[in-house]
Amino acid sequence: MKKVVLLLNMGGPNNLDEVSVFLKNMFNDKYILNIKNEKLRDKISSLIAFLRKKPATKNYELIGGKSPLVDTTTSLVEKLSKTKDYEFDFIMRYTPPFAKDVLGKYKGYDEIVLFPLYPHHSTTTVVSSLEDAKDWINKLNINANIKIIDVFFNDLEYNKIIIESIKNEIYGINENEVSDITLIFSAHSLPESIIKNGDLYERNVKAHIDILSNLIKKEGINFKDIKLAYQSRLGPVKWLEPNLSFILPLCVSKKALIYPLSFCIDNSETICELDIEYRKIANKNGFKYYRVCKCPNDSDEFVNFIANKVQNL
Repeated sequence: MKKVVLLLNMGGPNNLDEVSVFLKNMFNDKYILNIKNEKLRDKISSLIAFLRKKPATKNYELIGGKSPLVDTTTSLVEKLSKTKDYEFDFIMRYTPPFAKDVLGKYKGYDEIVLFPLYPHHSTTTVVSSLEDAKDWINKLNINANIKIIDVFFNDLEYNKIIIESIKNEIYGINENEVSDITLIFSAHSLPESIIKNGDLYERNVKAHIDILSNLIKKEGINFKDIKLAYQSRLGPVKWLEPNLSFILPLCVSKKALIYPLSFCIDNSETICELDIEYRKIANKNGFKYYRVCKCPNDSDEFVNFIANKVQNL
């Protein structure tokens, strides 16, 4: 019996030439730019991509000329492929490898597991990626048994990975110093209009922080405070708040540890935005301590988590 697990993610430019491709595909997604008329959405997405290309390219230049997402996911899949029963591969939503090309390799398979690597449910991530994959499954006349792994923000094994990442960043710091640090969970923001239309994202994020806060207390880690902030807002519409740029200056002790809550794999929004751009804000505000935790990435712990989720289907 042939079985494959396909990890789904947003994608990111594999080189600077793909920045335009990434931006155009992202803003042409009906779940990102909520315009029902396809021709109008296509024109507006082209305009936004044109306007955003230069600043986006500069950001990718700062982190090596590409997003690390595909390389890290490739490594993750290679490690997962050493586990038994299933093959592993991945699909990106807005940059190669696209669903059409990946799914074409598995036409004769008996079972395909779709595993969106988003901890929280949102139409802009989970629904968009799943719908894209399912559309191509139908177009390619794939008759495999399709299984889907749901969001996992409330999974204890996954949350232990997050707690360990946080502990690693404060390793060697005495308790008195830790009690002076504000832990900020930074989540990717969304326009409020999407939330008002019933999107579960904000609800999932807040529930996740409650879970993590309780685990941190059980570990006996006493941060000065634990806060939620949002990042990556874009455009003139109202987005989920408070923004991280507002929260940082309010940290009286000038010490903050940031955990990128929305991502499983580091990308431009963790490496460039959180670790470079927001570090500048921290420095301007006289911060004595500013660190950003790593995402689970291709760690052995994350490999085991994914393998266990698949085995327990």
